[in-house]
Amino acid sequence: MMPWTDRAGKFSPLKCAVLVGTLLPALYLCWGLANGSIAAAAPVGPLGARPITELIHRTGDWAIRFLLLSLCVSPLRRIVQWPKLINVRRMLGLAAFSYALAHLSLYALDQKFRLGIIVSEIAVRFYLTIGFVALLGLSTLAVTSTDAMIKRLGGNWNRLHRIVYVIALLASLHFFIQTKLDVYQATLMAGFLLALFGYRIAHARGFSLTSPWVLLSIAVLAALATAVVEVAWYGLATNVPPLRVLAANLQFGFSVRPAWWVLAAGLGVTVLGVVRPYFGPGETKNRRARPAEVSRTA
Repeated sequence: MMPWTDRAGKFSPLKCAVLVGTLLPALYLCWGLANGSIAAAAPVGPLGARPITELIHRTGDWAIRFLLLSLCVSPLRRIVQWPKLINVRRMLGLAAFSYALAHLSLYALDQKFRLGIIVSEIAVRFYLTIGFVALLGLSTLAVTSTDAMIKRLGGNWNRLHRIVYVIALLASLHFFIQTKLDVYQATLMAGFLLALFGYRIAHARGFSLTSPWVLLSIAVLAALATAVVEVAWYGLATNVPPLRVLAANLQFGFSVRPAWWVLAAGLGVTVLGVVRPYFGPGETKNRRARPAEVSRTA
């Protein structure tokens, strides 16, 4: 089965679009490296001031983005009642692993592949330690993502792959510590992760993810939790007064804070859930899924 075909061997526009989407960031970074335009500051040479450092950060950013996108699949397929979405989750997870592996490989390149220094840095620096643990976790999930491993592990496959949420937490913490002062992007990713936790908890508790009120509640609570995370981080890491951070969330002159983007995304998902019934039949409750598909729907 090719990455752009479904299980019947037919061309899948959805899988093809997702495949292209996972490759575009890598192509853009390669193009930027070749043209010296990936550095945020004005380039000092043909490749920018610190091209490898910039690539390390960018690949790490895309690793956590694709990881969160892979976690979006299960709740979104229930909300919009589109079962075929499950067919792209593995691709998104493997993309997250690939960018995380590139993230580590570029770090090793930056250290001139001096294994002793790399190992000691990972062991001594906490944010590198948890980042490496997260990568090991992603490696485990990638190795066991094949149909053969799904069949071999049986019910244990679902239990194993639930560690993806622990991996996402570790990756989020790694992102926060690594970025130090400007944690805008780290807070945004943490906010989206909190929303995903909300969807999972609501489903586990028996709440319907097709209920607008459930979706709206998750959106509001996730946005509030994101603001709390931002306040807590700045308070602990920089001693910035909490009221000043909260006030920044209510001022839109310079930037829209992460909590508002999380709220906007949550409201967008709520709207999708509301309008979905008007666009054709969704997934039937008694739909009989194939065994391999069932094992990937946890």
